[in-house]
Amino acid sequence: MKVLGLKVDRRHFIAVGAAAALLGLPLAHAQQQQPVPVSSKRGAVVLVVGDSLSAEYGLKRGEGWVPLLEKRIADQRIAATVINASISGDTSSGGRSRLPALLAQHKPSHVILELGGNDALRGLPLKSTEDNLTQMTRAAQAAGAKVLLVGMQVPPNYGADYTRKFEEMFSAVASNTQAGLVPFLLKGVADVPEAPALFQTDRIHPAAVAQPRMLDNVWPELKKLL
Repeated sequence: MKVLGLKVDRRHFIAVGAAAALLGLPLAHAQQQQPVPVSSKRGAVVLVVGDSLSAEYGLKRGEGWVPLLEKRIADQRIAATVINASISGDTSSGGRSRLPALLAQHKPSHVILELGGNDALRGLPLKSTEDNLTQMTRAAQAAGAKVLLVGMQVPPNYGADYTRKFEEMFSAVASNTQAGLVPFLLKGVADVPEAPALFQTDRIHPAAVAQPRMLDNVWPELKKLL
């Protein structure tokens, strides 16, 4: 199988989807979702700014990890509103341009940033992605929000050096800004033997069955901030 001219095996292709392609098919397939409030409770306001991993690409409404997050918050009797401002196909640059208006509109107490994989898919410079994530984190913090960065990984076919630097980028941003960090959103999804069964038929986007695992990767770190 070839992805952008790169020959990868099925397992690695799933990891690519986990780390980059899965964040949105080519722009023609991008779903432009408006921010959707998924809870009417008052208290903490959790703003999720992401791409197709968080925008329920290919899933029925309510199956994605973000609405599952709302349910978990309700089950644990935590007063919080979850606002999903994710757009399939978005990049860190796109998120950076959208963030100021989102902060002004929703005044979040917590911001989850799940962006960067599409940057890798499009071959954008890592320095640019790192700068965008850093500026987004600092802008959210300046607005009074606690920030949780959600990391991605890319497979070895991107080159050992790029693979390592891409993974380290998220931890570097988190460390430099004192933000929270989820090292890899698709841990237990893209890196396990049963990975093919956890993805949609496009072999790129996680299926509904994988969404609880994704939430389980995010929840411990978010709960610390809540």
